[in-house]
Amino acid sequence: MGLFDRVFAGADDMLAKAEQDLSAAIDELGIDAPMVMPDTGYFLACIYAYTGRKVAKLSDLKEAFDDVKALCTREQKTEDIFKNGIATAIAAEIIEAVKYAKSPNPYEDSIYHGHFSDAEVRELGVPLVTQEIPGFVVIIGAAKSDDEAFELIKGYQSRGIFVFLIGDIIDQAQRKNISMGFAVRVVPTGKDIWSVGHIISLVVRAAMIFGAVQPGDWDAVNEYTFKRIFAFVNAFAPVDDITVACGGGAIAMGFPVITNDENNMWRVPKSLIIQPDTSDFIETSLEARDIKIKVTNIDIPVAFSNAFEGEIIRKKDTHVDIDGSRLDCFELVRTKQAHEIEDHSIILEGPDIDEIEPGSKMCAGFIVEVAGKNMQSDFEPVFERRFHNFVNCAEGVMHTGQRDLIRIRVSLSAFEAGFRLKHIGEILYAKVKSEYESVIDKCQVRIYTDPAKCKELRAEANEVYDARDARLMALTDESVDQFYTCILCQSFSPSHVCIVTPERLGLCGAVSWLDAKATFELDPNGPSQIVTKNSLIDERLGAYEDVNEAVSKYSHGALEKVTLYSIMEDPMTSCGCFECICGIEPFSNGVVIVNREHTGMTPLGMTFSEMASMTGGGVQTPGFMGHGKHFIASKKFMRAEGGPARIVWMPKALKEIVHDKLNATAKDLYGIDDFCSMIGDETVTEDAEALLEHLGTVGHPVLEMEPLL
Repeated sequence: MGLFDRVFAGADDMLAKAEQDLSAAIDELGIDAPMVMPDTGYFLACIYAYTGRKVAKLSDLKEAFDDVKALCTREQKTEDIFKNGIATAIAAEIIEAVKYAKSPNPYEDSIYHGHFSDAEVRELGVPLVTQEIPGFVVIIGAAKSDDEAFELIKGYQSRGIFVFLIGDIIDQAQRKNISMGFAVRVVPTGKDIWSVGHIISLVVRAAMIFGAVQPGDWDAVNEYTFKRIFAFVNAFAPVDDITVACGGGAIAMGFPVITNDENNMWRVPKSLIIQPDTSDFIETSLEARDIKIKVTNIDIPVAFSNAFEGEIIRKKDTHVDIDGSRLDCFELVRTKQAHEIEDHSIILEGPDIDEIEPGSKMCAGFIVEVAGKNMQSDFEPVFERRFHNFVNCAEGVMHTGQRDLIRIRVSLSAFEAGFRLKHIGEILYAKVKSEYESVIDKCQVRIYTDPAKCKELRAEANEVYDARDARLMALTDESVDQFYTCILCQSFSPSHVCIVTPERLGLCGAVSWLDAKATFELDPNGPSQIVTKNSLIDERLGAYEDVNEAVSKYSHGALEKVTLYSIMEDPMTSCGCFECICGIEPFSNGVVIVNREHTGMTPLGMTFSEMASMTGGGVQTPGFMGHGKHFIASKKFMRAEGGPARIVWMPKALKEIVHDKLNATAKDLYGIDDFCSMIGDETVTEDAEALLEHLGTVGHPVLEMEPLL
C-alpha cells in the first residue's frame, strides 16, 4: 500500500469512528442537544477555522460533518493528502467533542488533559514571542523502553520545547516519575490518537487569536501555522494508518513528521523524515523545523530550562523553604564601580541549606552587584523582576514574589542531586551576565543567611525600594520626553504595536516603560524603539502625531492612528496575550473588566474567552480593549471616558490584586473612599440588571457620568 492509500485509509477509519460516535450521541442526547466546548469563544475550533461553521448543537455538528466528508477526495495528488489529513484532524476533534457533549469534563478523573482553554492558548503568547518556548513537539506512540521515553521527553524539556504526549508514552512517563501538566510544559493529552484534535484546536485558535485569521480561510490558517507555529511530530514505530493520515494534516500545516518506522513509509524531503536512531530524534526534529536553541551553560546539578517555570513544589516534597512572609528575606540589585566587584564571585555568609533540618524555613537575602559603563540605576528593578523567571528555571526549585516578599522552595530531589545556595548564585550570575551583556561588564552575587544580617540588610533594602517607588511615582506620561514601542508580539500578531508609557504598561503585563527603556538601551535595533511626543493632537484622548507615525511604521501600514487613553476612539490594538479585557456594559454606562484566569460568566453575558474573541490580532475594536492588570489603577485608564470610575464589575480575585492601588487612584481623582467596595463581582451578581441595582444601592459614580454611547 502506497503513502496516498495509507492516508486515505486512515482518514476513512477516523471519519468512520467520528460518524459512529456522533450518531450514538444524537441517539442518546437528541439532535438539538448543546455542543459546547468549555472555556472557549471559538466553538469547535478546527471546524470553525477551516469551514467557518459555528457549532453550538449536535445538529450543527452533524451538518459540519458533511463538509468534512466532502474533503476526502481520492485523486492521487499532494493536495488530496493534505485535504484528507485536515479532514482526519477535524474528525478527531469531533470524536473528542462528543465526549464533552455528554460530560462537561470527561477527563476529570484521569491524568489526561483533553481540551485546552482559550486562557491556556493565550498564556503561551508571551513565552512564544520571547522564544522561551522555541517550539512544540507532539510525541505519539511508545518508545522501545521507558528509559528511551525519559531521555526524549527530558531532552525536549531541557531545550524549552513544549511537549504534547499521545498514547502509551504517557504510561512510560508516569513510570519514570516525570512531572506532567500544562504548567511544566509536558502535557499528557490523551490515550487515543484522536486526542490530537485538542492539539490542532489549540494551534488554529492561536492563528485566530494572535494572527486575526478569519474563520473559514483555509489557506490563511495553514500559512499562519507554517510561518509562525514551530511545531513537529515524533511518531514511534509501528505507525498505523490513522496516525499516517494525521501526519498528512500536520504536514499540511507545516509541521514535519519524524519517525523511526522504516516499514511501509516513504521519505518526503523536509516533511516526512525517517530517522531509525531515536536518540537523534531531537536534533533531526529541530533541524527540520529550523529551530535554533540558545543555551546558557550554568554549573548546577539539576536541569535548567524555561519548561520548569511553572513547577509547583509541595510542602511534603520540600527540603528548605526560604519564606519572606515570615522571615527576613529579600532580593536586590546594586550598581557598583568596577573595582568594587570580582566578576563571578559568589559569596555566602551564613549556613547553607545542608546545615538546616530538612523541611525547615530559613531566611535569605540575595544581593547582585553589577558594574558596567552603560549601566543605569533605573535598570536595577528591571533586573530584579527577572530573578523570579531565572530561579524558577531550575528543576526542583520554586520561586514566588519579589523584593522582600520572596519565597524559594528547594525540593528534596534537587537537594539530593547536590543543589545548594551557591547554585542560586550561579543562576543569577549566568543569566544576568548573558541577558544584559551590553550594559553589564562585571557581576558578583552575595547571599546572606545569618538572621541578624538578613534583618539588617532587609531594612536597608526597603529604603532602596522606597526611594525607587518615589521615583516611579514621579514618572508620569507628562514628565518624560519619550514613549517606547514594543513589537515583540509581531512574531504572532504581525500588525500589533504596543505604545508603552510610564502610566500604561504593555498589555501582556510584562513590559513597563522602564523595561522598554532598558530593552532599547540593550538592543537599539530591537523590539522597543523610541517614540517622541512632540506633536500633541488631543491631550484628553492621548493622541499624538508622533505615536500615529510610529504605529503606522511599525504595523507596516495596518494601523493609521491610536489613542492612549480611550476605549472608544481609535483604541490601542491587542495581540491576544493580554492579561485582562475591558468591555462596555450598556445597562450601567460603565465597563466590565475580566482577567484571563477567570472562567465564569460576566454581566455582559460573555465569558473572558467570548469577550476576547472580539478583539486581538492587531485589530481595533472600539468598546473593547486588552490591557495589563496594573493599568486598571492608572490615572490614565480610560481617561477620555472618565477614568477608572467607569469600572462597574470585575472578578473578586482581580479586585483583590488591584485593590490598594485602585482605591488610592479613586481617592486622588474623585475623592472616593474604598471605591473597590462599590465595584460588583461574581459574589454580588453576574446579571446586568442586578448589577445596575447594586450600583444604585452603593452610589457608584458611574450613574452620574455622561453616556458612553
